Amino acid sequence: MTTAPPPDPRTVLHRYLRSAREALLWKVEGLSEREARMPRTPTGTNLLGLVKHAATVEIGYFGGVFRRPWPRPEDAPWLAAADAPDADADALQAEFFATADESVGQIIGLYRQVWDFADATIEALPLDAPGRVPWWREGHQDVTLHQILVHVTTELHRHAGHADILREEADGAVGMRPGNDNLASGFDYAAFTATLRGIAEQFPEESR
Repeated sequence: MTTAPPPDPRTVLHRYLRSAREALLWKVEGLSEREARMPRTPTGTNLLGLVKHAATVEIGYFGGVFRRPWPRPEDAPWLAAADAPDADADALQAEFFATADESVGQIIGLYRQVWDFADATIEALPLDAPGRVPWWREGHQDVTLHQILVHVTTELHRHAGHADILREEADGAVGMRPGNDNLASGFDYAAFTATLRGIAEQFPEESR
């Protein structure tokens, strides 16, 4: 009996990266412009901002890090503003929210273009291709494509988890992926939540 060879690391990493991308976009589907932009934490975290940030992350890590500049800077003007020597806090925060002139469709369309750009880097370079991350601390700036694939995939899955919570707060929609909500069938989540609240309320509010 022969066994199939294991998939190569690039294929595995790329599959998990694509899964994170799709999960993040799915959490914005069906929302109005208002709901997609609405900040849902005290620090302003919002669903459309997560998508814009993810696009920025992939442009940086799969672009400049490997000397492959993003070819359409006019589609992401906030990048140049953030890279300017005199960039202030507002310029640095621009990747975390969509302005009134940037629609949901525009940001999603940009991110899909970024996928093609990033995928071209992933497919063109060997996993041991060297890169440099100038915004990382000294002694950690020299990287490989393999390391960056792991780093970006980890970051996007983290943000997909943020999006899960934000979307549930927005309209109650939950799920792991389209067609699979990954929830127990017939389970009384309202009662479960009430039970958890009752347990929590037995403890004092102040932290230890």
